[in-house]
Amino acid sequence: MSTETHRPAAVVVLAAGQGTRMRSRLPKILHPVGGRPMVGHAIAAARELDPAELAVVVRHERDLVAAAIAELDPAARVVDQDEIPGTGRAVECAMEALGEIDGAVVVLAGDVPLLDGGTLGRMLAAHRSAGDAVTILSTHVADATGYGRIVRGADGQVEAIVEHKDATPEQLAVREINTSTYVFDAGTLRRGLASLDRANAQGEVYLTDVVAFARKEGGAVRAMVTDDAMSVEGVNDRVQLAALGAEMNRRTLESWMRAGVTVVDPATTWVDVDVELAPDVTILPGTQLHGATRVGEGATIGPDTTLRDTEVHDGASVVRTHAELAVIGAGASVGPFSYLRPGTVLGPEGKIGGFVETKNATIGEGAKVPHLSYVGDAEIGDHTNIGAASVTVNYDGVHKHRTVIGAHARTGADNMFVAPVTVGDGAYTAAGSVIVRDVPPGALGVGRAEQRNIKGWVARRRPGTAAAEAAAAATEGVPVDAVAQSAAPADAEGTTTDHGTTSDVGHPADAGHPDQERKAH
Repeated sequence: MSTETHRPAAVVVLAAGQGTRMRSRLPKILHPVGGRPMVGHAIAAARELDPAELAVVVRHERDLVAAAIAELDPAARVVDQDEIPGTGRAVECAMEALGEIDGAVVVLAGDVPLLDGGTLGRMLAAHRSAGDAVTILSTHVADATGYGRIVRGADGQVEAIVEHKDATPEQLAVREINTSTYVFDAGTLRRGLASLDRANAQGEVYLTDVVAFARKEGGAVRAMVTDDAMSVEGVNDRVQLAALGAEMNRRTLESWMRAGVTVVDPATTWVDVDVELAPDVTILPGTQLHGATRVGEGATIGPDTTLRDTEVHDGASVVRTHAELAVIGAGASVGPFSYLRPGTVLGPEGKIGGFVETKNATIGEGAKVPHLSYVGDAEIGDHTNIGAASVTVNYDGVHKHRTVIGAHARTGADNMFVAPVTVGDGAYTAAGSVIVRDVPPGALGVGRAEQRNIKGWVARRRPGTAAAEAAAAATEGVPVDAVAQSAAPADAEGTTTDHGTTSDVGHPADAGHPDQERKAH
């Protein structure tokens, strides 16, 4: 429907209603379905027709709705409905704003989120092919309560659309309903709107009265029936909102599975409509992918993972993680129980492990933050390992400061990096250190107090406890001099642990401390 010949002159989206049954401060048409406001779905479907003009009619919470529309589609024309109620008046306001247009005018409601451009395109094609004055999209339902009824004549054409409150008992028995989706000839629509009044049970100007007007003029009015009743169902309350949200998700997942994505448990998986998934992605149970999230080929997401506006590259693994506005490199691994806040960039083959929180941090290729750490406002170089229970101390109470740790560095467990601070390429830091000054490349940084052992403290201060008894048993028969000697410092070289680094210094020249052993753990 993208050629000039077939594009409609205009699409009008009706988004002026208050939606009182939603019982919400948020206007009804801004409630999201599949991660997108309902009016956003209507606008997206309209754009698939490539209309010459797109108008969205607003009234309730006008400024809030207009701002949302501008964000969704800056080129859409926002039209204000005045105090006269009714769908007919809403369309009349739109036509006044659009001026003297000719051709087909498509009208749809802003609260029908499952209606897609494909259905609208078929309806527009049928309208042109038959030369109709009005084409209506209809469907059949088991319970038509509350819906306008399609009243057909002997020739099968539509004679009128009768609203539920205005219908006779015979008309109430009709199960073919109006979906509030139309294609009008612009001239017929303009003349019909000029003839409308408010002589009905609701006291409103009904757009549906244009149908009867078109028949009186001798124009053809036909209804195209869709068998997919749910695709044309509107949202009036939160029960319907949830039902259509679940159906939107089911359709979204089915589409991705047919495109080559594995969804292990669709019942516990939620994927927004704007998410993009590559072939051979695997989504495990309990996963939610929101917003503009992108997942690359062969990546595995989940279980129990929520990603929002996050980019996951090929072959990465993300387990039991919450991430927002983050980038996860190819072949990288994240989780379990990780929290990636905005600005996190994890390089290829990198690792963010269990119980790690990151924010505004770049973690280089092959670099690792394996466990129990906070890395914020930081840059971690390629192939560096951050020891367990480390923190970049980035906030002084007024300003945020940055920590830079170079490539191929090894930092000890339980380190505090008090920013701004830099640890050079290939440097080490000792376990338990508070690093407050820059560590040059290749150096060992140590920042902690000397250990001292107070002999006999437990016996004196905790007599009679299990600890005192264990200590007495352990030293029974051992000469006093030997016990004292075991508590004295001794020369030893540091060792590296599997938690990331290192014990510290074995020589005073290395760090300016007395010559004694300092174990990493």
